[in-house]
Amino acid sequence: MQLARQACATLVVAAGSSAIILACGQRGDESHVKSGVAADSFQVSPQPLGPIPPDDSLARPKSLHQIGVPIALTSAAMPRDNPQTPEKIALGETLFFDGRLSANGTVACASCHDPRLAFTDGRPTSVGIGSRVGQRNSPTVLNALYNKFQFWDGRAPTLEAQAALPIVNPVEMGQPTLDSAVAHVAAVPEYRERFRRVFGRPANGVDLVRAIASYERSQLSFDSPLDHFFAGDSNAIDASAKRGWKLFNTQGRCNKCHAFFDTTSRPSTFTDDTFHNIGVLIVRHRVVELARQAEQLVKRGDTVAIDQAAILSPMSVLGRFLVTRKESDMASFKSPDLRNVMVTAPYFHDGSAATLWDVMDHYNKGDGVHNPWLDVDIQPLALHERDIDDLVNLMAALTNPSYRDLAARELARQRQLSRTSRPQRDSARAFGPKPVQPKPP
Repeated sequence: MQLARQACATLVVAAGSSAIILACGQRGDESHVKSGVAADSFQVSPQPLGPIPPDDSLARPKSLHQIGVPIALTSAAMPRDNPQTPEKIALGETLFFDGRLSANGTVACASCHDPRLAFTDGRPTSVGIGSRVGQRNSPTVLNALYNKFQFWDGRAPTLEAQAALPIVNPVEMGQPTLDSAVAHVAAVPEYRERFRRVFGRPANGVDLVRAIASYERSQLSFDSPLDHFFAGDSNAIDASAKRGWKLFNTQGRCNKCHAFFDTTSRPSTFTDDTFHNIGVLIVRHRVVELARQAEQLVKRGDTVAIDQAAILSPMSVLGRFLVTRKESDMASFKSPDLRNVMVTAPYFHDGSAATLWDVMDHYNKGDGVHNPWLDVDIQPLALHERDIDDLVNLMAALTNPSYRDLAARELARQRQLSRTSRPQRDSARAFGPKPVQPKPP
C-alpha cells in the first residue's frame, strides 16, 4: 500500500475548541489512500446511491422539553465560539440537505444521515459519490452534540471538525477542497445573503461547517419509554424490558461501556464515550501488518490522511490506533449511544451485525478468540434466549416517539430474521470459561 500523493497542504484554523480544515490542495480522485486499485476503480455499491432524502418534519430541530433531556449537559455541549441561533441552525439545515456541497451535486450530508432512519442510512457501510463504498457504518447524528469525540475512531474533536472531512473525502462527497464546496454555495444568491445575515461576512469554510454543526446540535432525542420509566411511570415499559434493564446492569455487563447512572461518566447518553476493542471480525484482518503500514504511511496528527485511511483503505479496521498509535487502542472503536438503536441497523463500526440478536450473540460468546487486544470487560455472559430477548426489548424501549412505528416494524423484522439466521450464535462459548487471550505480538 502507498499513501496518496502528498499534495495536501492542510490549513487548520483553531477556533476555540474547534479545529477546522479549510483547504486541502488535492484533486478529488487523487486524494485517497491506495490499496492496490486505481483511483477510478473504488468499490461501487450494487445498489446505487438514491436521491437525497427530503428535508421533512423529522429533520426539524428538536425541543429541549423532552423527558430525559440533561439540561446541564446540553448547555455544556454548546461551544462558546459557535453559539446557537435560530438563523444559523436553519442555514445549517439547508446545507445539510444540499447536494451542492458534493463534487457532482448528488450527495448531501443527509445521504448518509437520513432523518427517516434516525439520521443513519440503513447500510452496512456508507455509500457516497459515484456509489463508492466506504469502510465505516454511518453513525447517527441524534445526540451527537454530547460526544466527546466524533467518528467511530474519534479523529475529530468537534462537530465542526467532523463536518469538514466528508466534504473533501473522495469516497463521500468528493470535493477537491472545502473552498470548492464554498464556491458552489456562494454562487447561489440566497446563500450569499443568508451567510451575510447570519455571520456578517461572505460564505467561507469556517462558517459553513459552523452552520452545519449548529444544526446537528439541534438534534436531541430523548422522551423514550425508558425515559418515562425512569421519570416514575412504572407502566411505561413492559415486564420484559424491566428484566432487560436488570440484566443490562448485571449479567449482561452492558453498563461497562454504556453507563447510565455512573456519575463519573456521561449521564443519559448510554455511552462511556471512550474506545473499546470488542473483537468485531478482528480475526479476519491482519491487524499487525496493517498497523505497521499505518505507522509508515499515515503521519500522526494528519487528520485528512487518517480520515482517508479510515474510509478508503483496509487500515480502517485499526480504529482508534490510527489516531493515537497506542497499542492499547488497536482495533478499538467508540461505544455508541444506544438511543434509537432499534432503528439504526445494521450494527457495529463495519455494519457486520444485521440484528440486535446478532449483537447480543456476539457479546454473549465473549467474542475475541486470537485477539490479544480484547477489552478486559468482554467475556462470556451465559445469557439464555429469554435473557437476550429481554435485552433487545430494553433497547427497543430507548426509541424516541418519532420512530415508534418504525421501531415496531423493525423489531418484528429482526425477531423474525433471528429465528432463521444467527451467524454469531455460539452457545458452547457463551456458557464456557473466558478463553486465555494471547499476548500481543
